[in-house]
Amino acid sequence: MRRAARILVAVACWWVAAAGAVHAQPDWISGYLLSAPLFSGASTFGPSNASNFNRFRLNIEPSAGPFSVEVAYEHGVTFQQHPQQLGLGLTGLQSGAEWWDLGGTITPSRQQNAVWTHRLDRFNIGWSPTDNIDIRVGRQAISWGTTQFLNPADPFVPFVPSDPIRLYRAGVDAFRVRVYPSALSEVDFVVRPTRSPAGEELTALLRGLTTWRNWEISGWGGSLYGDTAGAIGLAGGIGPWAVRAETVVRDHDGTVVGSGTIGIDRAFFLGTQGRALAFGWEYQRNGLGAVGPDDLLRVFLSPGSSRGEFQVYGRDETVLSVSYEVTPLWNVSVFGLHNLNDGSTLLAPTVGYNAASNASVSAAVYFGLGPDESSPTRPLASAYGLVSPVGIMMVSFFF
Repeated sequence: MRRAARILVAVACWWVAAAGAVHAQPDWISGYLLSAPLFSGASTFGPSNASNFNRFRLNIEPSAGPFSVEVAYEHGVTFQQHPQQLGLGLTGLQSGAEWWDLGGTITPSRQQNAVWTHRLDRFNIGWSPTDNIDIRVGRQAISWGTTQFLNPADPFVPFVPSDPIRLYRAGVDAFRVRVYPSALSEVDFVVRPTRSPAGEELTALLRGLTTWRNWEISGWGGSLYGDTAGAIGLAGGIGPWAVRAETVVRDHDGTVVGSGTIGIDRAFFLGTQGRALAFGWEYQRNGLGAVGPDDLLRVFLSPGSSRGEFQVYGRDETVLSVSYEVTPLWNVSVFGLHNLNDGSTLLAPTVGYNAASNASVSAAVYFGLGPDESSPTRPLASAYGLVSPVGIMMVSFFF
């Protein structure tokens, strides 16, 4: 308990130090602080649990002429009532089977009621000999997704849609070269080594992106974890609706497997004050996903899962997101994931408040609907039915 108390004091010092440094720091230093009290109900996997997750991130991005450096160092401190895995992935910082071990976990007590993790989430050096070329090596964020929530054609650790904290995309260890032939086109080449329970693997991909009229068109191809793969992405508008789609084809263990997502979204402006009502929907067909409850455990234990390739685990899944701007400071939203193969649903109503230009507060409740009775022959009755109710409040501060 003494060690846990010392950690709590350290977290408090982070907040105080950051608040005092806001007006004095140079523009190449920034940071982020989060405190998230959380309560999860009892489930098949354990009793109810009360906890508090705290996250501190410091970003440093100095540059000199054509050279630049990017470093982001994170700490995550969790206090919990019971020493068990918390819901929503809040026991540590996101990782994607990276080549270099640039983080770790400190367990202050034998009971593991307090867990302290740390990670260098960015650690790279860049060189831009001209305005049209950028070369970067080291841990960096790479995003090739086209759709908003479900990104089967994004091979670089996309966000998990159900994660309530999606501010910073996890960095990956890679060598990257970007060339900009014009203001609306880009050529991107990435080589990424990885280590995971699946072994040591290499990804090497070349991507091109351009625009045609009001459509953004992209495509990539190469070797993905040793498998030959290729993908196409498309984003544009049809009338007032935005349309997004992406698909990937992969030679997986000698079998050609396809996955794809299509989605639409639109913002409506209501009333005399033009309050925004935003709507988004996506459907994904994942050729590597589980075809039903009996197949879920296989997917959970697959090499792709250990690499962080799966955002969701079902063969057919849909996402629905609706948000409304009640006032310029208050907003409410509802997010839902539905597995079409087992009929289970994950729902998350949320309310948010912009306390200041650099601070926000939000609260959400996550709960699952669907089959929830496990058996020795079927340990996972459904993808979301076993999710116990989880309530979380998040206080965020940027400096």
